[in-house]
Amino acid sequence: MTYRPTELVTIEGRPSSLELLDELAAEGKPVLLAFSRGKDSIACWLAMLDAGLEVVPYFLYHVPGMSFVDESLAYFEDFFGTTIHRYPHPAMFRWLNTFTLQAPHRLAVIEAADLPMPSYEDVADLVREDLGLPGAWNAHGVRAADSPNRRMAMTTHGPRREEIRKVAVVWDWRVRHVREVIAHHGVTLPVDYELFGRSWDGLDLRFTEPLRKRFPADYELIRQWFPLVELEELRARYTR
Repeated sequence: MTYRPTELVTIEGRPSSLELLDELAAEGKPVLLAFSRGKDSIACWLAMLDAGLEVVPYFLYHVPGMSFVDESLAYFEDFFGTTIHRYPHPAMFRWLNTFTLQAPHRLAVIEAADLPMPSYEDVADLVREDLGLPGAWNAHGVRAADSPNRRMAMTTHGPRREEIRKVAVVWDWRVRHVREVIAHHGVTLPVDYELFGRSWDGLDLRFTEPLRKRFPADYELIRQWFPLVELEELRARYTR
């Protein structure tokens, strides 16, 4: 049985998520999903499946090889019965190029590597090329009710942006809809929600401290990429 949300957010002149999903289904083509492992992107995936869409998910990693991340991706691959393609996150390039938490002796090496600084749209285009899906819509789980800034973005640009083939297919859902569809389909949230209350996407203390205690090998992997990550703990200790 499919899930049908009610009492959605409305913005004058903007199509509802149900209308967007019907239009995508009518096109009959695969739709990319920028899958973060967070509750909104899970809801986005479920909504597209309920609408009969062929979903092609991809995940952007901040640090490759994190065990708790890979474990949850394996769970979702098993649950949804499909491969989740992996690519580096734009933030990973940004952190390296701006020498985030890097030791001084590494700076010249990073500069010499001349790493790119891709945007989300650049990555989406590379994913389309890699998977042989030119022109595919790129779906994501951004919701207007999540913050004033996101509502303003939906008011200004709308949930569907033809010029970059990007679509927010649950843009008008409230958080209760997200919780309901996840419960309806029996999906288990990743351990991130137990540790951080959200999906992992940063190097600050709210993420690194729980990881150091619960997943020390993953914390060590972060330290290999960003060797001064321990400064986050020292900064917090001496500024309290």
